[in-house]
Amino acid sequence: MTADDPEVLYRPSAAAIAATKLSKYMATVGFDSYSELWLWSVDELEAFWASMWDSFDVPGTRGDIVLVERTMPGARWFPDAQLNYAEQALRWDDDRPAVEFRSEPGGRPPETISHRDLRRRVAEVAAGLRSLGVGRGDRVAAYAPNIPETLITFLATASLGAIWSSCSPDFGVTAVLDRFRQIEPKVLLVADGYVYRGTVYDRRPEVGELRRSLPSLEAVVTVANVGLPVEGLSFDDLAAAGAGADLAVERVPFEHPLWVLYSSGTTGLPKALVHGHGGIVLEHLKALSLHHDLGRDDRFFWFSSTGWMMWNLLVGGLLVGATVVLYDGSPAAPDLGALWRMAEDTGTTYFGVSAAYLQSCMKAGVVPKREADLSRLRGVGSTGAPLTPEGFRWAYENVKRRMVLGSVSGGTDVCTAFVGSCPTEPVVAGEIQCSYLGAAVEAFSAEGRGVVDQVGELVVTEPMPSMPVFLWGDEDHARYRSAYFDTYPGVWRHGDWIRFTQRGSCVIYGRSDSTLNRGGVRIGTSELYRVVEDLDQVVDSLVVDTGRLGRDGRCWLFVVLADGAVLDDDLRATIARRLRAELSPRHVPDEIVAVAEVPRTLNGKKLEVPVKRILLGEPWQAVVTPDGMANPDTLQFFVDLAEDGQ
Repeated sequence: MTADDPEVLYRPSAAAIAATKLSKYMATVGFDSYSELWLWSVDELEAFWASMWDSFDVPGTRGDIVLVERTMPGARWFPDAQLNYAEQALRWDDDRPAVEFRSEPGGRPPETISHRDLRRRVAEVAAGLRSLGVGRGDRVAAYAPNIPETLITFLATASLGAIWSSCSPDFGVTAVLDRFRQIEPKVLLVADGYVYRGTVYDRRPEVGELRRSLPSLEAVVTVANVGLPVEGLSFDDLAAAGAGADLAVERVPFEHPLWVLYSSGTTGLPKALVHGHGGIVLEHLKALSLHHDLGRDDRFFWFSSTGWMMWNLLVGGLLVGATVVLYDGSPAAPDLGALWRMAEDTGTTYFGVSAAYLQSCMKAGVVPKREADLSRLRGVGSTGAPLTPEGFRWAYENVKRRMVLGSVSGGTDVCTAFVGSCPTEPVVAGEIQCSYLGAAVEAFSAEGRGVVDQVGELVVTEPMPSMPVFLWGDEDHARYRSAYFDTYPGVWRHGDWIRFTQRGSCVIYGRSDSTLNRGGVRIGTSELYRVVEDLDQVVDSLVVDTGRLGRDGRCWLFVVLADGAVLDDDLRATIARRLRAELSPRHVPDEIVAVAEVPRTLNGKKLEVPVKRILLGEPWQAVVTPDGMANPDTLQFFVDLAEDGQ
């Protein structure tokens, strides 16, 4: 297939298009095509974002002014507005399920919470937090898994105008302290432990260290997640302190902080990204309703820990009245079919996972439509890395023919996607369907010009409401400006390579700061991974080019082999031949080396840049924080390789 003859894997019928929430919204604003609607949404920012508030009838007061200054950084949205995230999320007071909780075998039993019961439980915990002195602007942090108590405490925190932040309990103490010390929480929610792949992990020692190392704490609240004995204030005690309380939501200004998220923090302190109530409410209403087509009849799942922004997007399903499906545990316990069976059990209609999970299912020969009854499934979401064309084809052959496979790409920085799913547009193998409404996304050349059908820097040329209100502790906004606006003044540079097609779809090619520079040609890493990891003998890979400006380096390809596979001359030749034929001779690495594991962040991203810096001779302590990694032991291999002179 060519750009002019795309491989369409799914084309929605006229009836399916007409039934979407996006089509109904388009009719209210007078547009017939998505491309026209998108252009209006980025040209007429004020009209578009005002329509988001009005279309969803957000509780609160909007005010007449939408955007004070249309500049970046410095845009101010809805200066006279008053609202609260929790008021929108808890507006449904009925017996429909708001939460379906499941865990891996051996974990906690299933639980269903209705919208009415969720309101009651949030009201109780909010009253309990208020009794601890928590009020507007105070920070409540969580070191807890993806369980109902975490969600309830978040909503209670938001209802008070306090500020939320969370880390997954698999984070090491140093990684947690690097984050929470910045924001000085008053209350810390913790779990006694968690279950992962059949093993119970006792986190009481880590909690003790956090308690001793965070002097701002006035209370620690413990959830009895795995039944270990603990002392002090329990979550049940906190809720009991507020028993019988009515829900009392405090409306706050549009940009009042809702939560603090964090950049990956592979080097130095992670950026503490502050998002406001209003920006997140409007962005998540738009993304989940119009792009993912979610509403009150849907059951929305995305596999995530509480340390990844996808958890924040998942709980945003409550904003549109959907049932959110929380899952705690391993996606491969007892096998890779577990999540698909969970989807059947919960009646999931939208199933979100990482691209790596879908690729793993493909590699392992999993056929989800044989594992489970997926008749209710309407959409599958993929994020975290580019999904290969083979991954797209596998999903349509093995999951379901009639569904929208939505590959999305964005970031923690904005807690949403810039480009992603669209229920009215066709799905093409290997392509992301569209730019999101209200997201003025372009591919920039090195000269700072927008280009089409060329790979360029992913930039955003107009402000979005969910861009960070500020970075915590960055009083003069210097760190904010340097993070996003130093390359192209007034334009947000995100750090990804992207190519837009003439049809408005796009392809992500990986991080621009980890790009290979071969013979003067820039090459994204994702396309190389697609070819290499398609081989049966390879289950994972990492590519690093040690070249620098004005100096050639060596291109290293590190491969994780399947059980029984051997990296011999034949396999090396096969890899080189495939790369030369499917990509170009420039893609053939200088060295191919087998490794036990690819170094990854806690959120599963490959550590391309830190490994490059280690191979260039920098001490590993200067380029990566071990507690920010999922597998820090993997670094020693690269340290030894660098010391051996490569």
